[in-house]
Amino acid sequence: MKIIRKEVPAHIVYEDEETLAFLDVKPSAPGHTLVIPKKFATNIFDVDEATLSAVMRTVRKIAPAVRDAVGAHGVHINSNHGAAAGQIVFHLHFHIIPRQKRSDFSFSWPKKKVARSTFETTAEKIRQAIG
Repeated sequence: MKIIRKEVPAHIVYEDEETLAFLDVKPSAPGHTLVIPKKFATNIFDVDEATLSAVMRTVRKIAPAVRDAVGAHGVHINSNHGAAAGQIVFHLHFHIIPRQKRSDFSFSWPKKKVARSTFETTAEKIRQAIG
Protein backbone atom coordinates (compact mmCIF):
# COMPACT_ATOMS: atom_id res chain seq x y z
CA MET A 1 0.00 0.00 0.00
CA LYS A 2 2.96 2.33 0.56
CA ILE A 3 3.78 2.24 -3.15
CA ILE A 4 0.17 3.08 -4.00
CA ARG A 5 0.28 6.06 -1.61
CA LYS A 6 3.72 7.05 -3.03
CA GLU A 7 5.31 6.71 0.42
CA VAL A 8 8.14 4.60 -0.94
CA PRO A 9 9.87 5.03 -4.28
CA ALA A 10 8.99 2.76 -7.17
CA HIS A 11 9.62 2.72 -10.90
CA ILE A 12 5.97 3.01 -11.92
CA VAL A 13 5.33 2.10 -15.54
CA TYR A 14 1.54 2.43 -15.57
CA GLU A 15 -1.25 3.71 -13.36
CA ASP A 16 -4.99 4.14 -13.70
CA GLU A 17 -7.81 4.64 -11.19
CA GLU A 18 -7.86 0.97 -10.16
CA THR A 19 -4.38 -0.46 -10.72
CA LEU A 20 -0.67 0.21 -10.56
CA ALA A 21 2.22 -1.45 -12.45
CA PHE A 22 5.83 -1.05 -11.37
CA LEU A 23 9.20 -2.74 -11.73
CA ASP A 24 10.02 -5.46 -9.20
CA VAL A 25 12.91 -4.42 -6.91
CA LYS A 26 14.29 -7.99 -7.02
CA PRO A 27 13.65 -8.89 -10.66
CA SER A 28 13.96 -12.33 -12.19
CA ALA A 29 14.80 -10.60 -15.48
CA PRO A 30 15.15 -7.01 -16.71
CA GLY A 31 11.63 -5.62 -17.09
CA HIS A 32 10.06 -7.86 -14.40
CA THR A 33 6.91 -5.90 -13.58
CA LEU A 34 4.28 -6.25 -10.86
CA VAL A 35 0.62 -5.34 -11.36
CA ILE A 36 -1.49 -4.67 -8.25
CA PRO A 37 -4.97 -3.39 -7.49
CA LYS A 38 -5.22 -0.13 -5.59
CA LYS A 39 -8.13 -1.59 -3.63
CA PHE A 40 -6.71 -4.03 -1.09
CA ALA A 41 -7.21 -7.74 -1.56
CA THR A 42 -5.01 -10.41 -0.04
CA ASN A 43 -5.26 -12.83 -2.97
CA ILE A 44 -7.63 -14.53 -5.40
CA PHE A 45 -9.72 -15.87 -2.52
CA ASP A 46 -10.94 -12.46 -1.32
CA VAL A 47 -10.73 -10.16 -4.33
CA ASP A 48 -14.01 -8.95 -5.80
CA GLU A 49 -14.74 -9.55 -9.49
CA ALA A 50 -14.53 -5.90 -10.54
CA THR A 51 -11.11 -5.46 -8.96
CA LEU A 52 -9.79 -8.71 -10.43
CA SER A 53 -11.11 -7.70 -13.86
CA ALA A 54 -9.33 -4.35 -13.61
CA VAL A 55 -6.05 -6.04 -12.63
CA MET A 56 -6.29 -8.53 -15.50
CA ARG A 57 -7.03 -5.73 -18.00
CA THR A 58 -3.85 -4.03 -16.83
CA VAL A 59 -1.85 -7.28 -17.01
CA ARG A 60 -3.10 -7.70 -20.60
CA LYS A 61 -2.09 -4.11 -21.44
CA ILE A 62 1.34 -4.23 -19.78
CA ALA A 63 2.49 -7.74 -20.84
CA PRO A 64 3.13 -6.93 -24.52
CA ALA A 65 4.74 -3.61 -23.58
CA VAL A 66 7.16 -5.38 -21.22
CA ARG A 67 7.90 -8.02 -23.86
CA ASP A 68 8.56 -5.46 -26.57
CA ALA A 69 10.50 -3.02 -24.38
CA VAL A 70 13.15 -5.59 -23.49
CA GLY A 71 13.09 -7.56 -26.74
CA ALA A 72 11.73 -10.71 -25.11
CA HIS A 73 10.09 -13.58 -26.97
CA GLY A 74 7.43 -14.21 -24.33
CA VAL A 75 6.42 -13.47 -20.78
CA HIS A 76 5.76 -15.56 -17.74
CA ILE A 77 2.67 -14.32 -15.84
CA ASN A 78 2.49 -15.64 -12.31
CA SER A 79 0.64 -15.05 -9.07
CA ASN A 80 0.82 -17.06 -5.84
CA HIS A 81 -2.24 -17.30 -3.62
CA GLY A 82 -1.73 -18.37 -0.01
CA ALA A 83 1.40 -19.20 1.94
CA ALA A 84 1.29 -22.85 0.82
CA ALA A 85 1.55 -21.62 -2.78
CA GLY A 86 4.55 -19.42 -2.03
CA GLN A 87 2.77 -16.11 -1.45
CA ILE A 88 5.02 -13.91 0.71
CA VAL A 89 3.54 -10.47 -0.02
CA PHE A 90 -0.07 -10.58 1.08
CA HIS A 91 -1.46 -8.01 -1.35
CA LEU A 92 -2.81 -9.45 -4.60
CA HIS A 93 -0.22 -9.03 -7.34
CA PHE A 94 0.71 -10.51 -10.68
CA HIS A 95 4.26 -10.84 -11.97
CA ILE A 96 5.01 -10.19 -15.63
CA ILE A 97 8.46 -11.66 -16.27
CA PRO A 98 9.97 -11.32 -19.74
CA ARG A 99 11.58 -14.45 -21.18
CA GLN A 100 14.03 -14.76 -24.04
CA LYS A 101 14.00 -18.56 -24.23
CA ARG A 102 12.86 -21.47 -22.11
CA SER A 103 16.36 -22.15 -20.80
CA ASP A 104 16.44 -18.67 -19.19
CA PHE A 105 14.62 -20.07 -16.17
CA SER A 106 14.64 -23.36 -14.31
CA PHE A 107 11.02 -23.31 -13.17
CA SER A 108 8.86 -26.30 -13.98
CA TRP A 109 5.70 -27.64 -12.44
CA PRO A 110 6.26 -30.82 -10.46
CA LYS A 111 4.65 -33.83 -12.12
CA LYS A 112 2.89 -36.42 -9.97
CA LYS A 113 1.71 -39.90 -10.87
CA VAL A 114 -2.03 -40.11 -10.24
CA ALA A 115 -4.24 -43.15 -10.67
CA ARG A 116 -6.75 -42.73 -13.48
CA SER A 117 -9.63 -43.40 -11.07
CA THR A 118 -8.55 -40.37 -9.05
CA PHE A 119 -9.30 -37.98 -11.91
CA GLU A 120 -13.07 -38.52 -11.93
CA THR A 121 -13.30 -38.46 -8.13
CA THR A 122 -11.33 -35.21 -7.99
CA ALA A 123 -13.30 -33.67 -10.87
CA GLU A 124 -16.57 -34.49 -9.10
CA LYS A 125 -15.34 -32.91 -5.84
CA ILE A 126 -14.41 -29.74 -7.72
CA ARG A 127 -17.77 -29.64 -9.53
CA GLN A 128 -19.54 -29.96 -6.16
CA ALA A 129 -17.40 -27.20 -4.63
CA ILE A 130 -18.29 -24.90 -7.54
CA GLY A 131 -21.93 -25.47 -6.74
